[in-house]
Amino acid sequence: MKKILMLALILFIGIGAFGQSIKKTSGSLNSIKEAKAIGVSFTYENMKVGKMTEEKYVKEKIEAYNSKKSGWGDEWHKAWLSDRDERFEPKFIELFSKYLKDKDINATLGDGEILMKVNVDFIEPGFNVGVARRSASVDFTCIFVNKSDGKEIATIVIKDASANNFGGNDYDVGFRVQESFAKGGKELAKFLIKEIKL
Repeated sequence: MKKILMLALILFIGIGAFGQSIKKTSGSLNSIKEAKAIGVSFTYENMKVGKMTEEKYVKEKIEAYNSKKSGWGDEWHKAWLSDRDERFEPKFIELFSKYLKDKDINATLGDGEILMKVNVDFIEPGFNVGVARRSASVDFTCIFVNKSDGKEIATIVIKDASANNFGGNDYDVGFRVQESFAKGGKELAKFLIKEIKL
C-alpha cells in the first residue's frame, strides 16, 4: 500500500512539474528590455472549454443547472463571465507585475509602451468532488505590440498553465481557473526575465 501511495505521489508531482510549457513562436523580445510599462489586454476568441467550444459548454451548463433549480444556470453564466474581469485577469496581472516589478517594469491593465494582447485559447475547468479531483489549466497566446508604430514584436504561447492546490480545498471552479491564470502570469514574467536577461 505504501508503494502505491508513493508512486501516486511521484506521478502527481511529476505531472505538475512538467505539464506547463512556454515558448516564443515568433519575433524578438529585445525591445521589451527598454520598456518601463506593459499594457495588458485580454480576449477570448475561439476559446475551447474542455473538449467543447465555449458556446456549447455554456449552453450545457446553463441547461443542467436550470434543470436542478430555476434560474441557477443563468446565475452561473453571469458568474462565468464576470469572473474574467473580477478574478481571472486581475490574478494574471498581479503575478505578472509582481515578478517584473523588481526589474523596473510596470504591468497594468490597459496602456503601456509595449502592449501585450493575451488571448485565452483553452480552459480546462477541472473538478474536485472530494474523493477525486483534476486541476484546472489554461492555454494562452500572448502577442506583444509596439505602441508607437503598432508593429507586432513577438508572440509567446503558454500551454497547460496549472496551479495545483495541495490543500485540496479548490471546490469552486472560479478559484481553480483563477489560480491557473495566476500561474500563467507568473511563469510568463519569469520566462521574459530569463529570455531577455533582465
